[in-house]
Amino acid sequence: MIDTTFYAETHEVINTPPALQDYNLFEQDTALQDAVKRQGDESATDQLKAYGALTGSSEMIAWGHQANRYKPEFNSHDQYGHRIDQVEFHPSYHQLMDRAISHGIPSLPWQTTDTGRHVTRAAMEYMQSQVEAGHGCPLTMTFAAVPTLLKQPDIAERWLPLVTSRHYDARNIPVTDKPGATIGMAMTEKQGGSDVRANTTRAYPVAERGGGKMYQLVGHKFFVSAPMSDAFLMLAHTDNGLSCFLVPRWLDDGQKNALQILRLKDKSGNVSNASSEAELRGAHGWLIGEEGRGVANILQMVVLTRFDCMVGSAAGMRQATVQALHHCHYRSAFGKKLDQQPLMQNVLADLAIESEAALVMAMRMARALDHPEDSSESLYVRLGTAIGKYWICKRTPGHAYEAMECIGGSGVMESTIMPRLYREAPINAIWEGSGNVQALDMLRTLHKEPESLAVLRDEILLGKGMNADFDRFISGLDTQLTDTDQLEYRARHIAGQLALALQGSLLLRANNQIIAEAFCASRLATNPGWLYGNLPTGVDCEAIIERARPHI
Repeated sequence: MIDTTFYAETHEVINTPPALQDYNLFEQDTALQDAVKRQGDESATDQLKAYGALTGSSEMIAWGHQANRYKPEFNSHDQYGHRIDQVEFHPSYHQLMDRAISHGIPSLPWQTTDTGRHVTRAAMEYMQSQVEAGHGCPLTMTFAAVPTLLKQPDIAERWLPLVTSRHYDARNIPVTDKPGATIGMAMTEKQGGSDVRANTTRAYPVAERGGGKMYQLVGHKFFVSAPMSDAFLMLAHTDNGLSCFLVPRWLDDGQKNALQILRLKDKSGNVSNASSEAELRGAHGWLIGEEGRGVANILQMVVLTRFDCMVGSAAGMRQATVQALHHCHYRSAFGKKLDQQPLMQNVLADLAIESEAALVMAMRMARALDHPEDSSESLYVRLGTAIGKYWICKRTPGHAYEAMECIGGSGVMESTIMPRLYREAPINAIWEGSGNVQALDMLRTLHKEPESLAVLRDEILLGKGMNADFDRFISGLDTQLTDTDQLEYRARHIAGQLALALQGSLLLRANNQIIAEAFCASRLATNPGWLYGNLPTGVDCEAIIERARPHI
């Protein structure tokens, strides 16, 4: 007779990687450690190591999965019919928010004047975003709102202690009863999209006109980011033009403000973060700065949200690279580990190069933010943000897909992080101005502040003489920029060329010859067609993979 005892035991699970968890996101990221040393303050190393252990913990990784599995839900009224505009989240979302806020991700640069404060904060955000990207939206807006609020000193005096607090309070109550506050943003309307000057929302003074005074807003917003925030920066027209307002969720007398959420957006990505449509039925808001200066005042915020798009997309690249490298290090096929097979090495090394190039670009921008007193660094931020957001965010979707393909069928399973990284990849490219908006913003900056090009050019030229491919590539940049024929038509190409030149220069000066030469040979010497796995021969793929791989 056949022994049926073991019928249920069909096979042994082998040839699969261990779970990528309980590792240190800072200590296992050589490129990040090097970038912090170059651009920031080494004294922050211990702080970043500690945060790297938290962000790599199985507990925090689980929070990221749960926050996306259980989407936020909207309740307009309570059971008795009272308007509450309440967004309900899974507890994991609040745990992620609390951890980030308590460690200063939205507030650190505003709480100290220490050297490298923006670099340290960017490194923390880079690690946090690898765990879960959606909750980064309110963190970013709270961080980025500070320069705009400072345009109105009396409002800033009241709100900044709450905005820069390290206390997270998710309750739907007036901010007067809370130890900390978060800030959202609502600019987009149905008919305008990126063209905010086409907005139709109107603002009427309650009594007096002027900065810090109360107005009533009537209109709609098609995208309200993070509607559970305690206040929102918005644009509305007064008799003197488009103006900027801080609109609270609750009024000082404890009444709900007349900002009514209509519904939450059903998004393909970024699902843990609530985005909504809302109507303003005479909602009260304080004017920030002068009437008619709304775009200029809110741009103080937008520059920083666009910078965070760079950091967030670079983080997405890093996590996708890490997942692919980890899988291929443990997985065997056709008699060899995947990361020992030449063609797979070509792809993996290419992914790692792209990831590190995005990181060095973002961290150099963080250093510029650390020196607002330096006019050259301020110009660098103005031009570099448009170029960097365009390029890094634009490169992320293809990167996420290629990393997913390295993993194979398991990479499309919802039980893994890969589908989430893939769906998240286009978000930053669209949010805060799409690729065309960034390219046109670059042209506007070059026109209004032509000295910004000299600053960026000087930065690029610091790499001259270090690599022949790089020198040949940058030799044609001046010609492209001085040729004014169909400049707008060519704006994307110019932005991409400047981004590649800047990344090449930064990598050449980063004291890692293997990465720098591989970047120049694959991105500057030839046109790679932007399909990964086209590295030229002679690249030390094994060394690049070993540098990027988490060693667990």
